[in-house]
Amino acid sequence: MAGTTAPRITVGVDTHLDVHVAHANDQLGCRVDTLSIPTTPTGYQDLLAWARGLGEPIAWGVEGTGSYGAALARFLAAHGQVVLEVNRPDRQARRGHGKSDPLDAEAAARAVQAGQATVTPKTGAGQVEMIRSLRVARQTAIRARTQAINAIKALLVTAPVELREQLRGLPATMLVPAAAALEPGAVTSPIAATMLALRTVAQRYQTLDAEITILTAELDRLVAAGDNPDRLHSEAAFSMLCGSSPIQASSGKTVRHRLNRGGNRQANAALYRVVLVRLRYHQPTKDYVVRRLAEGKSKQEIIRCLKRYVAREVFAVLQEMRQTNSTNAT
Repeated sequence: MAGTTAPRITVGVDTHLDVHVAHANDQLGCRVDTLSIPTTPTGYQDLLAWARGLGEPIAWGVEGTGSYGAALARFLAAHGQVVLEVNRPDRQARRGHGKSDPLDAEAAARAVQAGQATVTPKTGAGQVEMIRSLRVARQTAIRARTQAINAIKALLVTAPVELREQLRGLPATMLVPAAAALEPGAVTSPIAATMLALRTVAQRYQTLDAEITILTAELDRLVAAGDNPDRLHSEAAFSMLCGSSPIQASSGKTVRHRLNRGGNRQANAALYRVVLVRLRYHQPTKDYVVRRLAEGKSKQEIIRCLKRYVAREVFAVLQEMRQTNSTNAT
């Protein structure tokens, strides 16, 4: 008799901070087993050994590959496993079947088997991961710097009159160094306490400003088009990635398009900021707005069109950079 072939296993993983729950289905979609592991290197090794003990793992559907499931996704990819990113089940499905970690893990496995999960997770080992870490540090520093200047201005509102008159009306570029240079002396009066508070917050502002400058320089050096730029194979693909591609929004007698609300929202926000700057300073853009307004377009619709044009220009630049890099490499 011919030997029995090992079942082909598809594993879905519901990820959390401290514990992951995995569920395995065979090639027929039948339930095989469920396992809970700690989010440690030993736990990941136990999970892979468990899956191999059930049969031949052909694919893994992992939730949250950009957060709680990032370490597991990297571990599995490093061991030659096929890993796909799975979105959490929609609310309608949860209403019908209930909510639990094993059920979510099973839904992840079924999403892979049904072909609903097709996205390969980011590797987390390239420039994009470096940029992500630096962006987190820069964004928090910017928020803290804004809080610092707001605190300085708030302190001046109730400061003793002689101190308030000395600093009021100064722009931030002059207010911060002036406040940082204050000499309160012994804190024995309200004015001395206010001066110490102003100096402390102003020096904090300067420290944060220096951090932002360093982080911005590193981000400018590392800026890239993602861990897998090959996916930007066409202008349409790049536009879809940035959430600036037109999609049908017609109904009844109304025939119209709107911009895709998906894609990378940070890239979409960057396009929006470029458009805002051009609306203020770029004469051809101003002329375009005047012409489109005369045609009956609203300003919101015009901005959507401009985002599409900016995405087209950015893609052309990326293509030129890619060709230049390929030429240099050869």
